[in-house]
Amino acid sequence: MRFFHISDLHFGKLLYGYDLTEEHRNFIEQLGDYCDKYNPDAVLIAGDVYDRSVPSADAMTLLDELLNKLSGRKVFIISGNHDNAKRLSFGKDFLKKHDIYISTVPQTGENEKIEKVTFADEYGNVNIYMLPFLKPALFKNSMPEEAAAGEDAIIKKLVENTDIDKNERNIILAHQFFVSGHKEPELCESEQTPAIVGGLDAVDVSAFDDFEYAALGHIHGGQFVGCEKNRYSGTPIKFSVSERNHNKNIVMVDMEEKNKEIEITKLPLTQIRDVKKLTGYFDDIIASADEELKNDYVSITLRDEEIIPDVKEKLGAYFDYILEVVVDNSETRKIMLEDVGELKEMSPYDAFDTFFEQLTDRKMNDAESELFREILSEVGEE
Repeated sequence: MRFFHISDLHFGKLLYGYDLTEEHRNFIEQLGDYCDKYNPDAVLIAGDVYDRSVPSADAMTLLDELLNKLSGRKVFIISGNHDNAKRLSFGKDFLKKHDIYISTVPQTGENEKIEKVTFADEYGNVNIYMLPFLKPALFKNSMPEEAAAGEDAIIKKLVENTDIDKNERNIILAHQFFVSGHKEPELCESEQTPAIVGGLDAVDVSAFDDFEYAALGHIHGGQFVGCEKNRYSGTPIKFSVSERNHNKNIVMVDMEEKNKEIEITKLPLTQIRDVKKLTGYFDDIIASADEELKNDYVSITLRDEEIIPDVKEKLGAYFDYILEVVVDNSETRKIMLEDVGELKEMSPYDAFDTFFEQLTDRKMNDAESELFREILSEVGEE
């Protein structure tokens, strides 16, 4: 069996306000070309098909184009934290008749199990398990103890409840924040939010020890977790400046008979526009401009001490796709140090109050404020 593993497509995403539809279409074309060349039996999409829970018409068109490009092949899709389960699952029963399998809500109720699809090749059965993104609240009634403990306990219980035939080949799709012991995956700016960095949401990938391959989604840099068979495919497009040095790929996996080591191949993806970071003085940066850089997405950090009027407009004469212009000089560093000093002088309550307002664009109400004061009092920080 041969399959492709992709994830975190984020159809509809903007990069600093720039529409990435052209970049997504470029990816879909390359995916189709690789399908023609390598003829995979299946394509696994491990979540975050869309960038927003209410996808735009253009984003939905991109999914339609992707599925048409994969016509005639088995396709397995799970939802990620950015997807809306009901919207992504629209038409799933019809699509199932055409070998497109979509799982958006984990099974709940008595003796929950992970959804499974089985098909066969010349070596026997291959079982594809589909575990969409989950939150503990979904299991607060059916698994109260595990829900209180967090995602790690829930997923371990789901695997335990699932009848996994260890004599057959088993693959799982999952979209969570996976770790290996105390080792966390490398993160990017495009995914670093308070909701996914460490803490209760971390799931130890050892839960998938009985699977031949774990097709993971959620982290934007392609990498393995613990061992090669547990892999984040990463995004097909560079979604942040921190990804400028990433090599984006489609992961191709070849699997023969049970107990034979799988073969993993990375199929490189080219970008219409690369993402670059330029740092230096204004005159040096414009002197470095060439036709390639002119067409790339660029983040520019200026070291000039003097203020340059209309600097972004002036740089725009040399670079067509400017993501940001940052000034890093003695004055801005002084201001930053002053801000850090003010933050250090804040009480725990004031620091959280500032953080809450920045995150939610509103102040805490009286009930929230009182609850946080009670928490501080319990831990002796008030």
